[in-house]
Amino acid sequence: MELVAGLPPPPATLSSPPYVSVFIPARNEAGNITPLLEKIARAFRDNALDGEVILVDDGSTDATWHEAVVAAERFSFLRLFRHRRSFGLTEAMRTGFRHARGDVVIFLPADLESDPEEDIPKLLSKLKEGYDVVAGWRQGRNDGKVFASQIYNAVSRALFHLQAHDMNWIKAFRREVLDDLHLRSDWHRFILHIASEKGYKIGEAPVNFYPRKKGKSNFGIARIPISFLDVLVVKFLMTFSRKPMLFFGGLGALSILSALLIWLYLTVLYFNTPGNMQQRPLFTFAGFVFVAGILMFIGGFLAELVVSQADRLEDLEQRVRERTSPQPSPWKGEGD
Repeated sequence: MELVAGLPPPPATLSSPPYVSVFIPARNEAGNITPLLEKIARAFRDNALDGEVILVDDGSTDATWHEAVVAAERFSFLRLFRHRRSFGLTEAMRTGFRHARGDVVIFLPADLESDPEEDIPKLLSKLKEGYDVVAGWRQGRNDGKVFASQIYNAVSRALFHLQAHDMNWIKAFRREVLDDLHLRSDWHRFILHIASEKGYKIGEAPVNFYPRKKGKSNFGIARIPISFLDVLVVKFLMTFSRKPMLFFGGLGALSILSALLIWLYLTVLYFNTPGNMQQRPLFTFAGFVFVAGILMFIGGFLAELVVSQADRLEDLEQRVRERTSPQPSPWKGEGD
């Protein structure tokens, strides 16, 4: 992926990591960037926060990048990164999270549907209660996608036992959560799901929702069916990725048992009706089912070997990260 760094802060600023990193993905958000940064600057000032802003322009075709570059001359906390074409929100997140240096990372949209002056202190306050991830819960939302969003959130709560009402809105993360996330294409919708499955404590903070004043949304209704399929894939992977034999072995055992029962039935039928050969196709089918079951078991053993190697690599990555990462700074926030 081709990236262009914009105007990062001076080296003196980069030498001391901030406490809070605010990540903002932007695509065709001209007119929203400057007022958004002004609000973030006031939030930093009013809450005595040591912070930075990581803005990733995901291939905008309007004046978003130019507006951001001009703003970087005014706001020293702003760091810019650019995709030469649009790769989607998940890739923008991967870029932003990789360059964020704060102990806490806050994800905000660029469209001003969230007010940073209100929401940054709300998220940080909830995080201080001992949560690892805090999700914003939109109040007063009326953008035509409420019903579909309610269904999606209900399915997510049922599958993942998540006690959250709004899965795809603003969030605050502790650094260790982001280091433990491995996002695939379009998996930005499932950060709460993955974090919950990994055992992180999820909190929720009610926040106000404001209608967009400039530009238009980059997310349409057509994404909803894809989201439902993706949530099933995520559930499958989170359930069986660590124990593949549970899936392959279960299918294999079911296949072998089915084949044995068919053969038992044919044996009883043969002795009761000697000379009857009309069941031969069923006998052959049972043979195929039996072989498929054996192959399922072999696939499960191979998958277990792959998972074992992946676990070793993950342990190695964790050791390297622990040796190279600086120790987290003490908590800073409103009133500290």
